[in-house]
Amino acid sequence: MTNVLITGANRGIGLEFARQYAEDGVNVIACCRNPDNATDLHALAEAHGNVAIHPLDVTSDESVAALKSDLGDMPIDHVINNAGVMGGKKQGLGDMDFDQWRACFEANTLGPFRMIAAFADNVAASEEKKIMTVSSYMGSIDRKGKGAYIYRSSKAAVNMITTLAATELADKGVMAIPVHPGWVRTDMGGSGADISPAESASGLRKVIAELTPERSGRFWNYNGEELAW
Repeated sequence: MTNVLITGANRGIGLEFARQYAEDGVNVIACCRNPDNATDLHALAEAHGNVAIHPLDVTSDESVAALKSDLGDMPIDHVINNAGVMGGKKQGLGDMDFDQWRACFEANTLGPFRMIAAFADNVAASEEKKIMTVSSYMGSIDRKGKGAYIYRSSKAAVNMITTLAATELADKGVMAIPVHPGWVRTDMGGSGADISPAESASGLRKVIAELTPERSGRFWNYNGEELAW
């Protein structure tokens, strides 16, 4: 049976990933920082016996190592690096919060790297061998914009990390891609965003289902379109 590991699975797109995969009979390893407060995720696990909840803070080496220890050599078909933060309000040239910048890189950039490094062998041992990192088109250097230095730079960096991993792990059959989830109605995206978490997760699941070695290491939109770097 397919095993999927999802970070940041307690709300938003991550919770929707967990819900959709669970309803399709996939084994879901649902990870979040504070499982005791993840009411919706616990309700999902109670309704579906194929959902296992694990504590995970992707900014912590120790937390990632503890999850790796718990899961051991379990084959993991999909690792979905979904956990992330926006980086706070002070992200301008004249008003920068450097502590928030460091914290954002820990979550958005180093966090996915920790997960890829820790679970690469688990993915390689699986049938599907796929890693998806939820990035943002705001990390595309090709896309012009202003401000949001913290968030944009963290996503540009994780794009590079993911495509480097795709190249390095290709000889093991592992595929890895960064993706743009769309502008989604979540706590981060706000109520005025374009699409629902269900639409985003559904589209991204199709992207990962259609992932091939030829498509690995490239940047994809939730609707299946390729994005410029």
